Amino acid sequence: MDAILSLYHRVTALLSGAIVESVALLLTRVALAGIFWRSYQTKVEEGTWFTINEVQYFLFENEFAGLPLPSEVSVPLATYAEFLFPILLVIGLASRFSAAALMVMALVIQIFVFPTADHFLGWAITVIAMAAFVISRGPGLFSLDALLSRLAGVSLPQTGELKAA
Repeated sequence: MDAILSLYHRVTALLSGAIVESVALLLTRVALAGIFWRSYQTKVEEGTWFTINEVQYFLFENEFAGLPLPSEVSVPLATYAEFLFPILLVIGLASRFSAAALMVMALVIQIFVFPTADHFLGWAITVIAMAAFVISRGPGLFSLDALLSRLAGVSLPQTGELKAA
């Protein structure tokens, strides 16, 4: 029995280390970015990066009419946010800020566009949970944030390390 417990503790220690957590954070950043990147691609003309499809203005005015901003503001804001923040997340630059921005977008969509429990328990809670993971734990070791911190000589807490208040 002691051998089994010892093995269990060794495996648990390995799985809770910074490398495994950093892989999980990288995968979470890529998954979260992918959700919003695919949405961005539906908003621009095929073959372009920044030409917004005119249909988006119609959708935002009619289908997403609950948004508190006019479509002339909300369409470009949503489109360019769905372009910029996924890129930053994937490369791991301004990761916490990018995850927070996408979480705010998810909350706006939940509150003003699809305010149903089914939507919240499906799409929204998944996006919010992934963003919260990145916000709370940081981007992990495999990120530009971590590299720049090391190059700057900034001593940041290790991924997964909790600090006492």
